[in-house]
Amino acid sequence: MFARLRRTPFGVQVLIGLVLGIGLGVLARSMGGTDDDPNWLTATLTTIGSIFVTLLRVLVPPLVLLAVVTSIANLRQVTNAARLAWQTLLWFAVTALIAVAIGIGVGIATDPGGRSSVAASAAEEPSSTGSWLDFLQGVVPGNTFGLEGSAGDDGTVSLNFNVLQLLVIAIALGVAVLKVGDKAEPLLAVARSGLAVVQTVLWWVIRLAPLGTVGLLGKAVASYGWDALSPLGVFVIDVYAGLALVIFVVYPVLLRAHGLGVRDFFAGVWPATQLGFVSRSSIGTLPVTQRVTEDLGVPSSYASFAVPLGATTKMDGCAAIYPALAAIFVAGFFGVDLSITDYLLIAFVSVVGSAATAGLTGATVMLTLTLSTLGLPLAGVGLLLAIDPILDMGRTAVNVTGQALVPTLVAKREGLLDQTRYRSRHAVSEPVGA
Repeated sequence: MFARLRRTPFGVQVLIGLVLGIGLGVLARSMGGTDDDPNWLTATLTTIGSIFVTLLRVLVPPLVLLAVVTSIANLRQVTNAARLAWQTLLWFAVTALIAVAIGIGVGIATDPGGRSSVAASAAEEPSSTGSWLDFLQGVVPGNTFGLEGSAGDDGTVSLNFNVLQLLVIAIALGVAVLKVGDKAEPLLAVARSGLAVVQTVLWWVIRLAPLGTVGLLGKAVASYGWDALSPLGVFVIDVYAGLALVIFVVYPVLLRAHGLGVRDFFAGVWPATQLGFVSRSSIGTLPVTQRVTEDLGVPSSYASFAVPLGATTKMDGCAAIYPALAAIFVAGFFGVDLSITDYLLIAFVSVVGSAATAGLTGATVMLTLTLSTLGLPLAGVGLLLAIDPILDMGRTAVNVTGQALVPTLVAKREGLLDQTRYRSRHAVSEPVGA
């Protein structure tokens, strides 16, 4: 049985996991229970999904640190390193601008705020907000390892890695390795060996993705408030329509314009896309996103820089489509007319604002930054909180797909893409020695 399962293509295994997750989620929901007292099946699904995401997250710090340091050291062999970085940032901005234009267009055409039946009593200001000062606070590392502590309501303290700060630390170390030269070779050898070990462990965790999918999607179906969709039906349809236009129209057009096969790309990126959908975490999905990007033929020396950067600042779903539509929704709900200047501000915040909130988490922070920039009531955020988990699944899927797309396009433009490997369409390849 296990031998037969091992011979099953990885993408098929993930699809099986999706189907099982939905089925078990429906069954768990029919068994009743609450968030505070879930039934045994919901608790089991939650535990499975949580363990899988935790395993991925624990690999993010060593992967980012070791991969970025070694990739920058390898740039000494690349004559156009600065051009690669510039092209990456440029295409981050271009795709974000297209995404926000789609969000604005869909919002203007449908007026989701004016057609909503959600009660005004649901309006409340969020507990966390975003500001432009958050960019400086998010970039400057508070300590050597990019660690952040947070206190829980029960008095416990949890530690988390700020990936943006960790990325800054890794870039600084990589540049220092270049500057030191031959004296840094022993450190670089350790980093390369450590990266090989981390990638092997990562492969073991990725192989658990079908099981993790069962837990994550099953828990989502069992726990999310689907009944909350009705009062905000137009808004939900708008968000998913905008996301669909970006991932199924804009991305294929960009791929075709660069002479790349659409089917090849989506076959390769599928593990990251589906994991982003069920996990709702670009950071948690980062190891898989980086792996599939390399499997698409992008050199690891470039992918290990571009993908972590994209995971913190490149969010076509959370930072472009969603805040644009949500701002139009809030304006329509409170009867505020938006001018051309307001729409331009939405576009500006969406293109550069994700960097200002990169050290924080969640689309809510990006939304509050957009609303405060436009002078719209922050209480409007409370209207959308009930359905945020449902929307976040689609948003994150688009995020991680875009985070793999841009390095692929840039690598093709710079003549670095291994097109034979790109056309091979292997979902996830096993690392050598794993």
